[in-house]
Amino acid sequence: MRVEPVTPALLVERLVARIVAAGPGRTRVLLDGAPPAGPGRLAAALTDPLRALGRPVVTVHAADFLRPASLRLEYGRHDPDSYYDGWLDAAGLVREVLAPLGPDGSGRYLPTLWDAVADRATRAAYRDAPTGTVLLLDGDLLLGRGLPAELAVHLDVSPTVLARRLDADAAWTLDAYRRYAAEVAPRRTADVAVRYDDPEHPALILD
Repeated sequence: MRVEPVTPALLVERLVARIVAAGPGRTRVLLDGAPPAGPGRLAAALTDPLRALGRPVVTVHAADFLRPASLRLEYGRHDPDSYYDGWLDAAGLVREVLAPLGPDGSGRYLPTLWDAVADRATRAAYRDAPTGTVLLLDGDLLLGRGLPAELAVHLDVSPTVLARRLDADAAWTLDAYRRYAAEVAPRRTADVAVRYDDPEHPALILD
């Protein structure tokens, strides 16, 4: 594996350049990474630089598009295969966000769909995104699902670091991440892969 060490600021600069290079229309960006990688933090870091270039930004969290508990937890609360295959409402995410915010979409999207804590619909109002909007969708296990996007970024954390940094009550998900690495190979699947064991010292994965 060849890598190019970069600073966090340079990583943001490189990603902004890739996003802008996708064209002036609406651009969908998947920011994929396990919770310790903090893909939501990267989304926040990208927002102001994109806006400074005149691009409206919409941030959506995949965690707001989970399936109801009756479906997610059908095989128990700690089933890694269910976490891998059955927690994310991928169809709802495409229908309510990714399709309307695509280059030819209506621009009318739903920012949240399901409150997993309360286990009920959020009843959020639809919003309108103008042409030129950049969608930053952050979450984990996003690749390999056929989610339409102009750019997919994977924040890669080694199994050892992931096991150490993952919250103890989420240790049961480690088998899901092992399966993800084996079946999807996100480092190769993503358009941009970043070694992210230390967010203060990232490195672009070149092959």
